[in-house]
Amino acid sequence: QVQMVESGGGSVQAGGSQRLSCVASGSTGKRLCMAWFRQSPGKEREGVASILSRGGVTKYSDAVKGRFTISLDTAENAMFLQMNSLKPEDTAMYYCAAVVRWFGLGSCDLDESDYHYWGHGTQVTVSS
Repeated sequence: QVQMVESGGGSVQAGGSQRLSCVASGSTGKRLCMAWFRQSPGKEREGVASILSRGGVTKYSDAVKGRFTISLDTAENAMFLQMNSLKPEDTAMYYCAAVVRWFGLGSCDLDESDYHYWGHGTQVTVSS
């Protein structure tokens, strides 16, 4: 079992930056795919960025590529999402998620159905 707790959400003006954190606890010694997802009211949850806990291979959705950066602090079992050049359409509840990766060193996908462990979310609101 892996427990995930997000923090760092809040309100920011368009063009600004925000950094989200996610601390994992429990069975974090295994190789994990870790990811950020987001969900806006009335929309389906979408994958934003993923990272492999060993090797650090990353993947981004087209909507955030070039603006967001996902990273890890393995010593602290923490994952971060640095969000720059924020837009009003980035407004959403942001969730961190994880799943054990048994095989392969390639990038982790952004399909929510593949992830087993979820945080409760942190709200990000971008005003124009």
